[in-house]
Amino acid sequence: MKAASKVLAASAFALTLSSSAAWAAELRFTIWSGNEAHLAMLNGIAESFKATHPDVTVKFETIPPADYTQKLTFQLAGGNPPDAGWMMEDAAPTFANAGVLEDLAPALNSAEGYEFGDFTEPALGLWKSGDKVYGVPFSTSPFVIFYNKEMFDKAGLEDPLTLAGKGEWDMAKFQEVAKKLTEANGKFGFEFKDGQGYDSRIMHALMPPIRANGGDVWTNQECGFDKPEAVAAVQQLHDMVFKDKSIVPPGEQGDYFSGNAAMTINQISRASLMEKAGFDWGIAPLPSGPGGEAPVIGQAAIVVFTAGKQKELAAEFVAHMTNKENVATMAQFFPPARKSVLGSDGFVSSNKLIPAEQMKVVADAIAKGKVLPSHEKSPQILAAMKPRIDALWRADANVEESLKAVCEAVQPLL
Repeated sequence: MKAASKVLAASAFALTLSSSAAWAAELRFTIWSGNEAHLAMLNGIAESFKATHPDVTVKFETIPPADYTQKLTFQLAGGNPPDAGWMMEDAAPTFANAGVLEDLAPALNSAEGYEFGDFTEPALGLWKSGDKVYGVPFSTSPFVIFYNKEMFDKAGLEDPLTLAGKGEWDMAKFQEVAKKLTEANGKFGFEFKDGQGYDSRIMHALMPPIRANGGDVWTNQECGFDKPEAVAAVQQLHDMVFKDKSIVPPGEQGDYFSGNAAMTINQISRASLMEKAGFDWGIAPLPSGPGGEAPVIGQAAIVVFTAGKQKELAAEFVAHMTNKENVATMAQFFPPARKSVLGSDGFVSSNKLIPAEQMKVVADAIAKGKVLPSHEKSPQILAAMKPRIDALWRADANVEESLKAVCEAVQPLL
């Protein structure tokens, strides 16, 4: 009898293990950041999901930003889809129209206390189609100027935040101080985003001055690169690179974050790199221009892939990851689309590296800004642009003719 009891007990234990193993799940989640602070925060959010899903783990897989969309496409086409991931704004229409993104509305609307209406309508514009929701913005992050205050002091110049406060921070002043900074410090006055403005960050380099000048790259299916506003804006950048020699040129590295350029353009997620920078720094709005203030916003959302094996579970994790509490946590690096978080005192004091008055620059830009352009054929458009843009960045290039060539290449795709 005792032997039989032991057998039954062993069988019950084995069944429990089997059942536990069956319920255990790992979600694959692709991101483009390998930053330690970002990963620590994301893993903390994943750990808190265990309160309601104790047998679920989340594995964050980093793909470099320059390769992200292409490698994600290969994974989906190759039958190795992640369950969920980050999605860039320019790729949103392409992936949504291809039918590879899951509708998240059922999971979001059924999540207790989620309050989907707390998200601003403009922020959701790229990610909704009727009642369907294909992504939840986790980062509605305006581009700002990071500046090395020590280099400004050495050059005897007022910093961009001070100039902006006086209403003097415009594209003409930007060119003027970049040249003086270069001359005074023996280092470049400005570097494009992550040093990739001639390659994977082309739009990040061109959009701010074009919009400040009152132009755009395309509107209503018409190319705008060859319009006078865009030509004037890009000509100014070209002059700064090759005449003033104040912008890091193609083929060279400035690296603002190591103290080798006086200014750069980036988003507050990069502030995590400044803790060990070793110099006094700050952030300021983008310079205005003839078109007035024109903040440019980079947006990213969290999506679930229809080809994934755990779509419902992944959607539940997205609902958890983007609830009020976790959006407030992520706000230190990724400016939120939730009105309740964006308007809170907690947001302006969320990043210990950035003073509250400078975080207000970010909140103001979100309120006034416009998201980077997107299109359902963005990959083809960028591929068609690339050789024409490359031809632009030569000392003897004719900027107007180069931009006409860009429009000739992309107009059929628009």
